[in-house]
Amino acid sequence: MKVGCIGLGDIAQKAYLPVLATRPGLELHLHTRTPATLTRVADSLHLPAGQRHTDLSELLAQDLDAAFVHAPTHAHPEIVTRLLEAGVATYVDKPIAYELADSERLVKLAEERNTSLVVGFNRRYAPGYAQCADHPRELILMQKNRIGLPEQPRTMILDDFIHVVDTLRFLAPGPVDDVTVRARVENGLLHHVVLQLAGDGFTALGVMNRLSGSNEEILEVSGQDTKRQVVNLAEVIDHKGQPTIRRRGDWVPVARQRGIEQVVLAFLDAVRAGKVLSARDALATHELCERVVRAVTDRPA
Repeated sequence: MKVGCIGLGDIAQKAYLPVLATRPGLELHLHTRTPATLTRVADSLHLPAGQRHTDLSELLAQDLDAAFVHAPTHAHPEIVTRLLEAGVATYVDKPIAYELADSERLVKLAEERNTSLVVGFNRRYAPGYAQCADHPRELILMQKNRIGLPEQPRTMILDDFIHVVDTLRFLAPGPVDDVTVRARVENGLLHHVVLQLAGDGFTALGVMNRLSGSNEEILEVSGQDTKRQVVNLAEVIDHKGQPTIRRRGDWVPVARQRGIEQVVLAFLDAVRAGKVLSARDALATHELCERVVRAVTDRPA
């Protein structure tokens, strides 16, 4: 199987290439427009010259079976369009695009070409979060906080808060019939945002504070007088009377802890099996993010 990796930044190097480079039967092709980065990364993986590319057309000429897109978000629409038009099963980092119209167009294009398009919502596959789907979920609370990073609303919501939005959608135990957004914006920068989703018998709250004094991610699901808490994707604490703590094993790779290894293998297995994967559900997350963006940016001064 020939697989391309487009974009060789931190996320590709730290999370995806360690998984892809160790898969048997996979011929890995790297692409970046920065020759020095291409040489350094390809040398570290001992890839021959024929698997190193600075031109996208040259990469597409390799007759790829699948591709992973880790380029900056603003470049996604052009790259994903060319991959789908070439019939290449495509995995793209979230978001598909900053503008909802571009995301809608690409999902439609994938369906018209009967070609897989998968969005990298790896938290759905993270062991701690996947276990929460088996727990009572009358109340869901997710916080993803940062230090000193207020940001332009659309960028912050689509690049980062989208993980919170998608996790709430993933864990919601039924249809959402009420959406509420609260936020603090100063000088055009989003300091914090709170999203509430509610349905029959459940409430889900997503919080992001970019001036919280701590880099942290905490997920809690509770119901029927029990609670499960996941701290930084690594520690699972069950509360029913005395808390029970399960910590990530010392030798568990970060990519597996964060669900990246699992989502990569699921995508590749589908490609091998000839199964076409749809990004239609991922698009629903983008639609909800657009609703959050509009609520934040249209609020009175």
